[in-house]
Amino acid sequence: MCATCGCGDHHHQHPATETVTLEEKVLAKNDALAERVRNRLAERGIIAVNLMSSPGSGKTTLLERTIRELDGRRPIAVVEGDQETPLDADRIRRTGCAVVQVNTGAGCHLDAAMMNDALDALDPATGSLLFVENVGNLICPALFDLGEGDKVVIISVTEGTDKPLKYPYMFRAADLVLINKIDLLPYVDFDLDACRRHIAAVNPGARVLTLSATRGDNLASWYAWLAGPTDRRGSAWAGGARPDTGPHRTSYGTPAAPGRPGHSSRSVR
Repeated sequence: MCATCGCGDHHHQHPATETVTLEEKVLAKNDALAERVRNRLAERGIIAVNLMSSPGSGKTTLLERTIRELDGRRPIAVVEGDQETPLDADRIRRTGCAVVQVNTGAGCHLDAAMMNDALDALDPATGSLLFVENVGNLICPALFDLGEGDKVVIISVTEGTDKPLKYPYMFRAADLVLINKIDLLPYVDFDLDACRRHIAAVNPGARVLTLSATRGDNLASWYAWLAGPTDRRGSAWAGGARPDTGPHRTSYGTPAAPGRPGHSSRSVR
């Protein structure tokens, strides 16, 4: 039987296919634009923090509380990434903070081009603290440098303890890991010490903080980290090598069609 189409003819010809290492080209183009974004932010003294997590980890709740409690210390602005809705941006807007919504459509992550467009629309003040709330998933956002200064990964205790082992590339890219919702620890099966060990196994250099964005536990440590010296900032990608993204960097027989998962369309509002 033909291994290509499953028919019974071993001798017929299939149309020629062109193999393109699409992902490497996409990432190289993204990295070049991310470097321009990084320079753009540096020229205006803007510190950008990219928040990445699975859906439901508490990113937006953490952002709302952080904006309210840091009010007046320095200008804050937010880039909100979501596939379809403005719901999270509406929540941020109610705090009085400047925010721009980027809807990625079928895309599962923000990229440097979206970040550049968002900066055009948002025009954050010189010296701002700029938060980026990425699209919720633990895979694709780790691959795309946005030109940010720091990558923060949030995991909540309602998720599995083994998430750092199952999604190592996300945790390997992190400058800081926040373990959120610790107020729920008495009610869930989550081994905090084991999670710390798993994070250290994939990224020994990542700092780990535990907190509760709803109850306020340990938020002072989060704010102290945000106010820390800028020379500790600059993720592993900035001017250096991208973390090893391993075996998923593959070649494809045909490019992804627009609208397929992983192919980003966008609107900025």
